[in-house]
Amino acid sequence: MDFDVTDFNVRLRTIRVREVVLAIIIAFILTMVLALIFPPLMDNEDLLMIPLLLFILLFFIWALRGTHGLGNNFSKLFERDNSREIFYIFLINILFAFIVVAFFSSFDILYSSLYPDTMPLLDFTPEAVDPLTYLLEVISSVIFAPILEELVFRGVLFNRLKIRTGIIAAMIISSAIFAIGHEFGGITSAFLFGMCMCIIYLKTDNILMTMSIHFINNLVAVILETGNLDAFLFQMPFVPITLMVSVISGLLIIIYIFKETKLLTA
Repeated sequence: MDFDVTDFNVRLRTIRVREVVLAIIIAFILTMVLALIFPPLMDNEDLLMIPLLLFILLFFIWALRGTHGLGNNFSKLFERDNSREIFYIFLINILFAFIVVAFFSSFDILYSSLYPDTMPLLDFTPEAVDPLTYLLEVISSVIFAPILEELVFRGVLFNRLKIRTGIIAAMIISSAIFAIGHEFGGITSAFLFGMCMCIIYLKTDNILMTMSIHFINNLVAVILETGNLDAFLFQMPFVPITLMVSVISGLLIIIYIFKETKLLTA
């Protein structure tokens, strides 16, 4: 990283991948030391993740200290065109994320109609969740994930890769690595989401844009899961509509990626 650079957006682009990797290793070591001092941390993986994520966040705060321009980035979120794009990209991505569950739900409904005694592949029965575990998961997914994943995968990895490989390859590689960290059923939607985030970041040079979309996406996903709305969206009579909307959203994402990538590389 280059501390001589005082612009927030430019300083972010100077952070190297090896510096982030070193920060993660140090954060892991510090977390383990903390766990030795406070043994109860070892009994709860979700609780153990909080200091780890916090240490990584502190690295970025340190790396970006003394810069200016973050306030201007924030004000741009509320510009009409940017707000519309934030909402549009969030909407088509969250709807496409339903496609795997919607597909298997449709298969379950069709198969169970033919073979009533067959156990369904998916079970939407709500499970009892420990309040502390749930709170920690919400903090991790809604607060830390949008900030850290965007800083790491778009702010650092994508920026460094595009210098070496070019824009298209950098988008694909960084999005693929981002997707690997997600559940098997969500890898495709995470990959396309990552591609969209790369495009938004390239267009605006504003990491807060991608963080905002990521935050809204994760928040809505948590709300849907908490409210057990999948019991409605992925069962009759709604599942055919959910599946159709997911397919259309997937097509819209692909069109968006091709169209915007063509404009950015022209």
